[in-house]
This record gives sequence, structure tokens and C-alpha cells, in this order.
Amino acid sequence: MNQDEVYRNFIAWLGRAWWGLPEAESLHPAIRARYTPQEAELLTGVPFGSLSLSELAEMKGMEPAELAPAMDAMAQRGLIWKSVKDGEPRYSLNDSFFVLLRSSFWAGLSDGAAKDLAPKVNKYFFDGFFDQHADVHIRGLRTLPIGRTIADTRQILPYEDVAAVMDEREYFSVSICPCKHRKNLDPGAPDCRHPAEVCLHFDRLGRYIDDHGMGRQISKQEAHEILALSADSGLVHGVSNWQQGVDTICNCCQCCCMWLESYHHMGHLGSLDASNYRVENTPETCKACGLCVDRCPMEALSLAEHPAADNKKGQAAVLKQELCIGCGVCAHKCPTGSLTLARKSKIAHPPSDPRDYMKQYFQQKKAAQQD
Repeated sequence: MNQDEVYRNFIAWLGRAWWGLPEAESLHPAIRARYTPQEAELLTGVPFGSLSLSELAEMKGMEPAELAPAMDAMAQRGLIWKSVKDGEPRYSLNDSFFVLLRSSFWAGLSDGAAKDLAPKVNKYFFDGFFDQHADVHIRGLRTLPIGRTIADTRQILPYEDVAAVMDEREYFSVSICPCKHRKNLDPGAPDCRHPAEVCLHFDRLGRYIDDHGMGRQISKQEAHEILALSADSGLVHGVSNWQQGVDTICNCCQCCCMWLESYHHMGHLGSLDASNYRVENTPETCKACGLCVDRCPMEALSLAEHPAADNKKGQAAVLKQELCIGCGVCAHKCPTGSLTLARKSKIAHPPSDPRDYMKQYFQQKKAAQQD
């Protein structure tokens, strides 16, 4: 079997996961840059649900002692998921979303392979890879408000309280933001000046990342410090879009984040799912400095004349309500405290867990395809 056939077979198999591989001229270069021909051939047919080493060895017609080193090496590169049950390793194939947009860049490597991969993934991202989310309302991340920007915290729900979310976690890890690193490695993309080591992971995912050299373990206090640094830097807290079993808090910038980029540059329906809060301004104290306009990741704020404004410009910050995702990035640095987050009258609850998220995702995809 020649290499072209090997990669065609592997792409057909990998595309059967929940996240597909739409055909595009840039698809094969991206896959070839991440998987060697030997890896592609070995991984074809490996299930997305886990098998024990002995089961996998039988399926592949190999001895476990021969197969294990190859599988462990690919787990170290984030191509497969490795776990241990009853003392025996188990493996499952990671989907293309996980590999191309996450695990390949968490470690922050800047070697030749990473520099070769990044521009190819960036091109495929715009060539159809991320369009699978174009017409789906439910996003992979939900906005987690910066806590100190909420005016009235009495009704804040546990899944929108940073402290509560963190208190439920047992293991903390940080890695390089894959979106930022992917852009910074690409000569054709502008460099991101925001902090990069801000991708927080918890519990099972956090351990997996640390065990395979894609991040490092940190304390809860260090995780809170990273959140504070991110808020000061104008980054949006983006949390796993379900209530139970949260495993990630990303800290997202407009220039690199896959969700914000797809909204601003690809015409998708939304960016991160909005929180249950919306920014409100007190025009009497607003100084029309424009800092909030510069910081808003959704370009939802502007300065306009306002009869209640008490400043030389006679202006105040004005919000396009339909664009606000309730992140609090603008309010966090408002020098006069004129901006705060207020609870919306209509509350939207995120999916209960990852299984519920996938159920809603496919329901929305099916509905979009029927329209």
C-alpha cells in the first residue's frame, strides 16, 4: 500500500469521529504534517472508545510488547488517549479536533515539526475544518464572568462562579494556549502579545496532559493567579460548556481564539456561549476614556453622545446588547467603576454534562442541515 492510500484510509477513518474531516486541498498536508505514514497506518481502525493493550494487539495482529512502545509514543504526542484500568493500559484514538486544535500545541514546542504543522492547520481551519460549528448555536466554551465585575452576586449560579468552579476541582494543570501558539508559529499570522501559558485543565484531562508532557501541574492558588493575570490582560475566561465535570478554562483573546476568530472572520453565529450577565454602564460617571471599547472582545461597545454624560466629551460607553457575551473584560479595568455586569432577565442553562452537550450539538446540527 503506497503512502497516498495509507493517508486516504486513515483520513476516512479519523473523519468518522464526532468531528469530521471535510475535504479540502489543505486537509492532506495538515494530516501528513502531524501523522507519519507508519502512525496513520497503525491508527486506522483504532476505535475512539478505549481498548486494552491486549485487545488492541489482537486486533492489529501484533504482540503487546511490540505494540505498547508505539502506542505510548503516540500518547506522548497527544494522538491517542492512554489510561490504565486494572493495571493494564488502555488506548483510544483522539479525534481531529482534539489533535489539530488542542494537543498538538499544548506543550508549546517550537521545533521544526511544530513550525511545519501550524500554518497547515491554520489554513485548513479556514478551508472548512471549523465550519462544522458555523450553524450550531451551542459552542465548545461558555463565557465565565470575571467575578469582581458582577454587581450583585447573590443569585450567581455555581457554574458561573469562578471560585465555585475551581473549588470543585481536585487536580490543576496549565499548558500553553494552543490557539495562541498555533498563530505565533505561523509566519503568515500576526504575533499574539497576550500571556500564553494560561490554558487551565483539571482532574482527568489535567493528569493526562501532565503525564504526557503537554503541561505542568500547578496548585489551586497558582490557577487563581493565572486567572487574575488573564483578566488583567483582557482575556475572556472560557469554561467547558457544561455544568458537571468541567475540565478546562481557556483564557481567550480576540486575535487567536478559535471561537472568537470564527465569529469575527468566518461569519459564524456566535463566539463563546454568553454568560447569564450583560454589561451595564452608568453614564453619569463614565469618563469616555474608551478603554472598554478597546478591551471588548466582541466589539460590542462604542462611545456616543449621551445626555447624562458628565465629561468634556459629552459621551458615554454604549452597548450593542445582542453582541455582549457577559465576560466582564471591559468592566474589570474601568477606571471609574462605571461598568458592571448585571444579571439577564432570561437565564440560559448550559448542558448538564459532556454527554448532554454532545446530544444538543448533534440535535442542532441536524436541525441546521434540515433548514
